[in-house]
Amino acid sequence: MSDIRPFRALRPQPGLAARIAAPPYDVVNTEEARRIADGNPLCFLHVSRPEIDLPADIDLYDDRVYAQGATNLRRLIAEGALQRESEPRLYAYRQRMGDHVQTGLVCAVSCQEYADGLIKRHELTRRDKEDDRTRHTHELNANSGPVFLTYRQRDDVDRLLDGVTSGSAPVYDFTADDGIGHTVWVVPAALTLELTTAFRSVPALYVADGHHRAASAARVGLERRAVNPHHTGEEPYNYFLAVLFPHDQLRILDYNRVVRDLNGLDARGFLERVGERFSVTPTASPRPDAPRRFGMFLAGAWHRLEAKPGTWPVGDPVRSLDVAILQDNLLAPVLGIADPRTDKRIDFVGGIRGLGELERRVGEGWAVAIALHPTSLDQLMSVADAGLVMPPKSTWFEPKLRSGLLVRTLDTW
Repeated sequence: MSDIRPFRALRPQPGLAARIAAPPYDVVNTEEARRIADGNPLCFLHVSRPEIDLPADIDLYDDRVYAQGATNLRRLIAEGALQRESEPRLYAYRQRMGDHVQTGLVCAVSCQEYADGLIKRHELTRRDKEDDRTRHTHELNANSGPVFLTYRQRDDVDRLLDGVTSGSAPVYDFTADDGIGHTVWVVPAALTLELTTAFRSVPALYVADGHHRAASAARVGLERRAVNPHHTGEEPYNYFLAVLFPHDQLRILDYNRVVRDLNGLDARGFLERVGERFSVTPTASPRPDAPRRFGMFLAGAWHRLEAKPGTWPVGDPVRSLDVAILQDNLLAPVLGIADPRTDKRIDFVGGIRGLGELERRVGEGWAVAIALHPTSLDQLMSVADAGLVMPPKSTWFEPKLRSGLLVRTLDTW
């Protein structure tokens, strides 16, 4: 069962949606956020990255940062830029990136189902980042950005969402500066019960992107429940904002690696060590075209790597992932990177940046870059179903959800 609920969104006036909508807080750093929001007081980054309105040297966890975010959200409401929906509704949200189109359902999902493992995750979270978003949510009294969830595709849900998107005009339809199109429909009240009923037959939801947003949003609900002596389970804080996409519409891009040095080896010695567990050949086509194949840029040239049989456990849903094969057979034994979460010698490059970015990073002084074949949705779900976690930086989803199009407060249904 998946318990989803409609809610009375705070959402932009139609003519302001493109100015308010912003990238998720965690895909831009402070300087990038400041640059994007420069000259646009309506940009939602003033709410999600409020340090951009404070002195440049301020600690990101300073009390003033959280207070500024709450102030900025109240300002957008007071000025009428964000307006309250008249009754609880669901929303359809479509994104276009080139030829790729995905359509999801915006709703509130259950904190308790997250705690019970019915909203499944595949990554660990960092406590400091989780604490930050927990406090941010408490201070705003709102879910400022949605969690990106997926579910195994269902024909009945597809049919209902097709009815929404073909049967009424969208309230927002714009193309952002990055070329990605965003379209939002308000689900007619008559279809709300049908959709919520259909999802009661969905056995599980999966966190695709936004593990820290999910963990912190669920924490806020559980913390508020703990201090409410009259808790009933029906309070708005028991749910958090999410967009639910069918798994067959999503696209995972590669998530690539660059390493600062060769762990004391020269290029020839490094290639010899890599060749112990991988077949290594020069290539002019470096993009991996199948699982267990990698592209490696070293000393100005691309090489194709293919993991040799027996270098990974076939039946293990985690250690058979390409990111794990690379870690277990090259990054750890050859380059000495035992913990990629904490080792400063490694960095991660989202596939949206292209293989040219890997060449550029090596040109800037990194020693080697490695391109991976993307993880599949089936692999992600298999890991989550097994109650396991993937190695860090295993998936890169595109396009990203925009924040500020639909905001959900924690005291109003």
